[in-house]
Amino acid sequence: MRSSRIRTLGYVLAAIGVVFFVVAGIAYMKVQDGYHALDAFSAEQNVVLTYNEDGQLVDRGTTEGADAIKQLLTEDWGFTVNGADLDPNDPVVDTATEYMYQMATIGYHVLNGTQTIVLAEAVEYDGQTYDAGTYEFEVDGRYYGEFDRQHPIEGPARALAWSPLAFGLMAQLGVGTTTAYTLQLALGLAALFAALGATMLLAGFGLVWAGRPEKAEAKVA
Repeated sequence: MRSSRIRTLGYVLAAIGVVFFVVAGIAYMKVQDGYHALDAFSAEQNVVLTYNEDGQLVDRGTTEGADAIKQLLTEDWGFTVNGADLDPNDPVVDTATEYMYQMATIGYHVLNGTQTIVLAEAVEYDGQTYDAGTYEFEVDGRYYGEFDRQHPIEGPARALAWSPLAFGLMAQLGVGTTTAYTLQLALGLAALFAALGATMLLAGFGLVWAGRPEKAEAKVA
């Protein structure tokens, strides 16, 4: 009687293990669909990273430019780069590190850019007169909130440097980063479900084996 109950419990655990395996399989397929969508979306827009013949990242033809972008990403923004995500054989941007690097590329060129401002007439501001003419304004590492909006040159430069296009591209890349991390989390959950399923199956069949009826020993004449 006891062995029958043990075997019944074993079958129940095994059945639960099968359910966990099914859930893990569904989760895994959904994750792969997500990765495929990210890859296809970036490929369609030709959002790719550039590498040289040695497999090194380059920006505008130089590895120094790429190194400066990495420095902004890792030191200023505090992002931990996963080197495995930067694959010269797969330059399409579809991983968290690639999305963040691409975002840092935009940020780097905005922060180190120069904007041309034209004043049609002389303007006085904060005790200083700015004559009519053309001015070259260096952004010099200023983020959007670090400009003086009222300044006759700095204010317009802010709108040119941190344009809606720059913000829109960075926002889209940010969504890609979040999606990539979410897919990684989902992949981890799929692996966890599979591990639980395997554990349940092992425990279930172990109980079935442990509860099997013992054969009567042959009596010695």
